[in-house]
Amino acid sequence: MVLIRNIVSELRGLYGSFKWFLINTVISFFPSRHVRRYALLCMGMKMDRNVCLYGGFHIREPKGIEIEEGVSIGPKVLLDGRRSLKIRKNAVIAYEAVIWTLNHDYNNECFCGKGAPVEIGPYAWVCCRSVILPGVTIGEGAVIASGAVVTKDVAPYTIVGGVPAKVIGQREKKIWQYGFSLEKNFDHII
Repeated sequence: MVLIRNIVSELRGLYGSFKWFLINTVISFFPSRHVRRYALLCMGMKMDRNVCLYGGFHIREPKGIEIEEGVSIGPKVLLDGRRSLKIRKNAVIAYEAVIWTLNHDYNNECFCGKGAPVEIGPYAWVCCRSVILPGVTIGEGAVIASGAVVTKDVAPYTIVGGVPAKVIGQREKKIWQYGFSLEKNFDHII
């Protein structure tokens, strides 16, 4: 009985490792955004048809990720869906941005994981190499400057930057016209 439990445990671990390898080594670098999108949908990710997900991404638990229409996600972005990640319509996530929903409790004697959902509001812009930590909500139209580490919620139309991120400006509130659309884009390999 113990042997069977150990075998089942090993198989579960292998499945998780294989899924991680498949997503982040094979699918992530496949030279067609349509194939990448379809494969992620098959793995449980909720994603609108009009989403541009550039190659080279890293995804943790696609079942916990929901991406609305018009979103553009740049190359080498890390998306963590282990505690739920929602990216609202027409948001832009730039090159090498990192969005965590789970990390370690440094005060726990076992270094256990802890986390919370993250939400990126519509028309928000997460600039390159910025980091968003678990439990953060980025408001509509907010801008996260390059290299910022966001530890707290960001109000709508606020610009934040620095480590930790602090308010550095305000974005004008407008009727935004940007967002990715397959009908307006004819690049099939990105």
